[in-house]
This record gives sequence, structure tokens and C-alpha cells, in this order.
Amino acid sequence: MSPQAFIELRDIRKEFSGVVALDDISLVIRPGEIHCLAGENGSGKSTVIKVMSGVYQPDGGQMLIDGKPVDKLSPIRAIGHGVQVIYQDFSLFGNLTVAENLAMNVHLREKRRFMDWGRTRRIAREAVSRLGVDLDLDAEVGNLPTAGKQLVAIARALMSDARLIVMDEPTTALTRKEVETLFRIVRDIQARGIAILFVSHKMREMLEISERITVIRNGRKVAEGPTSDFDEASITRHMTGTDILNEPYVWTPPAGTAPAPRVEIRDLTLPCHFEGLNLAVRPGEIVGLSGLLGSGRTEVALTLFGMMPGYRGEIRIDGEPVRLTSTHDAIEAGIAYVPEDRLTEGLFLAQSIDRNMLATIYERLAPRLVVDREKADGMAADMIGAMQIATPSGEKPVIQLSGGNQQRVVLARWLLTDARVLILNGPTVGVDVGSKAEIHRKIRELAVHHGLAVLMISDDVLELVQNCNRIVLMHRGRFVDERESAATSEEQVSETLKTFA
Repeated sequence: MSPQAFIELRDIRKEFSGVVALDDISLVIRPGEIHCLAGENGSGKSTVIKVMSGVYQPDGGQMLIDGKPVDKLSPIRAIGHGVQVIYQDFSLFGNLTVAENLAMNVHLREKRRFMDWGRTRRIAREAVSRLGVDLDLDAEVGNLPTAGKQLVAIARALMSDARLIVMDEPTTALTRKEVETLFRIVRDIQARGIAILFVSHKMREMLEISERITVIRNGRKVAEGPTSDFDEASITRHMTGTDILNEPYVWTPPAGTAPAPRVEIRDLTLPCHFEGLNLAVRPGEIVGLSGLLGSGRTEVALTLFGMMPGYRGEIRIDGEPVRLTSTHDAIEAGIAYVPEDRLTEGLFLAQSIDRNMLATIYERLAPRLVVDREKADGMAADMIGAMQIATPSGEKPVIQLSGGNQQRVVLARWLLTDARVLILNGPTVGVDVGSKAEIHRKIRELAVHHGLAVLMISDDVLELVQNCNRIVLMHRGRFVDERESAATSEEQVSETLKTFA
């Protein structure tokens, strides 16, 4: 063992009901090191975190802190050793203010029975000053954007004399600008000698922020070394066990005249959000839409899905004008929408996979108010197969699926409506690299073989360049640039977006 190690895992093994989740995992983290733990969803990353933080007890192997073995580590003991974990949900009190969230642990540690509001603000101000950021201490945490909640969680971790901060998928819902701010803060924390374990499946971010990378697959460590030893292709190969080729999407119209637009907007305006938008998407086309947060891109999607009915201008589907004043209108017109946050907006988490997929067509399955179960089960089973959803049964709750499989369930639901227009808002947010490639392949297949017109909204410029034949850039409620993907690059699009900041 290196004498500089803060935490060392030696041959850690963990099983759940006979299923091996971790198989002889070894990992060393040193003070002031930014170490990336990479792997697909289900690879064992979260189990490693929970062993290190005392949530799970290993079934085999040994854990050492400062060179000394630790047994029966609990979350409280782990915190006492300086291990702080920032989970994806941040574990904050949404109904309390920033100041109350930051001071809560201090008050609990001091066993105070009554709230000292003056001391609460002093504690909070000190925490925020340590981080070097500006936060409204009186703001209710539940009303903060994702980046704001993350800053509160980091500030709280630093107050507890952290020696290691574990960040679990910290950039899933952040814009590129917010990621850059986070990375600046991470490097400031590193300069104080605090180690960072950055848990992610985003390869570019791993290469940008980390000094060492450990890759696990199916519960086993498959690669480890200095970041300089890796590139995107090698990380992908280690994570998935195969090479994933990213061929650009080329839309070729049928021989002769290009088909008429499947969806067209003419001088579309939504007061306070966007103005004078014109765009046509033809069958088989995948058109990308990007812009900074607040550019109006999500409002365009919501308007096309009937959720923002106060618009002016014209929307046409296959040449016919439609008025979209509700989601029912949009579905009837053949428009499908996959939201960015599938967990809160796209799925009924406690319900089964089958019910989630069939939710939009139950009227068709129950002409006499009684669902045709045989037909429903058959349609669900066929769609599970067609979308390659990894599950032993359609009766399994959708919350138990991985992020990639959950996204396929949402896609399947809309395909069952015989949609003609597919709007995708952040189609692969929180999805690992293997599932991401499969989802991209399925989207292309739907465009080509089913004649869907696809509008793909994303912060991931590479995703747009590789999967869209055209990219439209939006700024302050207007379309300001459009380019053919084949004639541009990720770097060129990114540079243009930076000028909007």
C-alpha cells in the first residue's frame, strides 16, 4: 500500500441474494487526488460508493483509512473519518432555506434543542465563503436550479472537515457553463488537499477533470491508470467490452423531389419566450436544436406538444394547419414528446413497464371500458422486444430499470400512438455510453424506416453533430444559425454557443 493513501479498498466483494455486485474490487485514493470511477449503469459504481461510506458492509476483502483497517464502518463513522458523499439527489431539505440546510448538521452535532437564527446565518456565510460562490441564504432550496442545489451540497460537505468528497454523477443535469463552474470549484477543493472521487460515465468530463481513472464492468475492475493512458475510445471499450462506432447521420431524401414537410412552423411566436420562428422537418430528417439555458428551446418543444397554448403563428402537420391547445390535441395530431427529466415528467415510477408503455393508448384498448388484456399484453411484449428493453417481465416496476431502459420505455409509449413527429428533449441525459449508442441507433431507425420527423434538443453538441442532418442554434427566443451537420464540427458549434454566453 502506498503510504500516501487516504482510503484503500483491497479485494472488496459484495453480494446481494447470491448475485455478485462487486468481485474483488481494489481501489486507492490519495489526498488531493481527483480520481474518476467510471462504468456503465449497473456496473457496480454505486455499490463501491456505499461500501466506502459505510452504507454497505463488504462480504469479503478489507478497507483501510490512513493505513489502518476499518471494520463495520457505518455512515456516521465514515463521516467522522472525513468521507462525504454527494448523491445525485443531493439529499437536501427542499422546504428549508440555504442557510438552514448548511447549518443543520452543525446544530445536530452540538445537540441544540432550539434554532439560533443568528448563528445559523453565520455558519452559512462561512460555508459559502469557503466555496467562494454567491448564494442567496434565504432562498428555499427546493426552488433552486440543479446547479444551485449542488453548490449547497458541496458547501455542506466542506463544513464537515471532509478529506474525501464523492460526487455521484454530478454533471447529469448541468449545462456546459455550469459544468465549467463545478470543475473550477473541484480544483479549488483539490488545492486544499481534499481528495475527490468523481463518479461518472461521461468520458470527456473524466478526461478533463481527473488525474487517475478506474473503470469497472459487471462488478470487476477492468482498467486503472493515469488519465494520460486513456482516451474516449479506450474508456468506451473498457466500459462496454466492445468498440462503439459513431458514424454521422446522413439524411438522403427519396429519389426525385424531396418530400413535403412532416411538421412545419411559420412565424411561431410565444410572448416572453420566442418570436418569429420558422422551421420545416421532413419525414426521415433528424434536426437538432441547441442553445443556452433560457434560449427558448424547451418552450418550443412544449408549444408543439400543446402545453403552452398561447402562441401565435401557424403549425402544420403533413401540410394541414393544426391548433394545439392541449397535449390531447398534440397526440391526436401525431406529435410525441420525450421530456428531459424522465423520472418526474416521463414515467409513472411505481407502475409496471407494461402500464407505462400502454398509458397513452388505453382508450384504444378499452372500447367498452374494459381493457382487452390479451391484446394489451401482446402489444407490450412486442414493444419490449422491439425496443430491446432488458427485463425479465413487463410487470416489473419501471423504477427498477436502468436509465437507458427507462428511456426506451418512454420511446415505446409514443411509438404505440403511431406518432409522425418525435420531439426529444435531452434524449440521453443520465444514460451510459452503451445504452446511449443503442438509443441513438433506435432514433435513426425510427426516422429512416418509419418516416418520423425528429426534433432533437440537447446540450450535448457531439450528440447533435453525430445524429442530426441539420443543427439549428437558438438565442434569446430566435433561431440565429442553421448548418448542415456534415459541413460542421463539434468544435465549431461549441464555439458559436460560447459567443451567446
